[in-house]
Amino acid sequence: MALNAEYIQREVEELTQKCATSSRIDPALYTKYDVKKGLRDLNGKGVLAGLTEISEVNATKEVDGVTVPADGELFYRGYNVRDLVRGSFREGRFGFEEAAYLLIMGELPTEKEFNDFCDLLAEFHYLPKNFVRDVIMKTPSEDMMNTLMRCVLSLFPYDPAPNDTSLSNVMRQCLQLLAEFPIFSVYSYAASSFYNNNDSLVIHRPRADYSTAENILHMLRQDMNFTRLEAKVLDMALVLHAEHGGGNNSSFTMHVVTSSGTDTYSAMAAALASLKGPRHGGANIRVDQMFADMKKNIDISSDKAIAQYLEDLLEGKAFDGAGLIYGMGHAVYSLSDPRARIFKSFVEQLAGEKGLEKEYALYAKVEELAPEIISKRRKIYKGVSANVDFYSGFAYRMLGIPTELFTPIFAIARVAGWSAHRMEELVSAGKIIRPAYKSVAPRREYVPMKDRG
Repeated sequence: MALNAEYIQREVEELTQKCATSSRIDPALYTKYDVKKGLRDLNGKGVLAGLTEISEVNATKEVDGVTVPADGELFYRGYNVRDLVRGSFREGRFGFEEAAYLLIMGELPTEKEFNDFCDLLAEFHYLPKNFVRDVIMKTPSEDMMNTLMRCVLSLFPYDPAPNDTSLSNVMRQCLQLLAEFPIFSVYSYAASSFYNNNDSLVIHRPRADYSTAENILHMLRQDMNFTRLEAKVLDMALVLHAEHGGGNNSSFTMHVVTSSGTDTYSAMAAALASLKGPRHGGANIRVDQMFADMKKNIDISSDKAIAQYLEDLLEGKAFDGAGLIYGMGHAVYSLSDPRARIFKSFVEQLAGEKGLEKEYALYAKVEELAPEIISKRRKIYKGVSANVDFYSGFAYRMLGIPTELFTPIFAIARVAGWSAHRMEELVSAGKIIRPAYKSVAPRREYVPMKDRG
């Protein structure tokens, strides 16, 4: 029997209205019961929900006993991420694999440990037999994050011990996923592009002697060619996105789901679902779209025109009407996002190589003007500055990475952090994470159906 679309729509809308009415909580009750909505207080400070040794985000300092905003700092296992970037750059190698090793193992690798780790990841480059055909090619989707989730969950039946949560088995699964995420992402895009955009279908096997960044560009480009700087810029993006404190939404999701005792594939899919949300991942897409709209509608050579456009953005008169300047501000950082500061220099170099100095100058001008414009029109409890998403979309576009892969690139990097948090939860916790929610619903007596109005 065919579905009655009009009937279904009408009934669903009626039920939705009833649900919305009963689900609405008076905002004043959060203050009354001292509930930190979003697990953040009025000053933006996160509610302490756990302990971690994996990473740390600092955005304040103590001055005469008073906490004040400061330049942001990001630490992986106690090491300043700025020093990790400088170290790999000075030594002429790629840094993501080193950062992944550090996050998961807790220590910087020796040269032998680093090489052995890279060799082990290369062993996991091979997907199960017929996986590409049966999972990726037969069910193409335009939504790459949903495709990634499906790929991860589809590995479950191929695993000889999928539900085994012993540390050694989980370590194997995490490293396997760390190696396979780039393949899932690029192959899934190729399949979607072939079926949905009528593009040619060309896929390349990853190379054992390539870093993660090199393999992404190698697999994505039909001619498999890229410059050293292109690969280095992508590598830096992976390093800077690999982890960001245990309190970010997807890492917290990993802790919560892992604490239930579930398998690695389900836990990783849950973290992916969190990252897919536009409030977590995907901000660089909105930045890229915002700049495209700006270039289309104003004279970008005029500082006055740029400033007016930014004011219009805040007033909901430009772009999507959301009243936001995308890429500006962060939930934790105040005066600066260290990732943006580090990445900016690499983006500038790449813009020079691509002959896009004028476009880079536009980004730099918006970064200069936006904080002052925001501070004049919004009550800001802390400073506001460009975040890492401000420049990453521009960098990916210069690298020829399609918009559909912007968030999957984030996921490829964050697998390192998620793996570290999963291992930490399994080793250190032992209790299911179950925070309290206070019910504010009144008590009511049951009414027989015949007496209900």
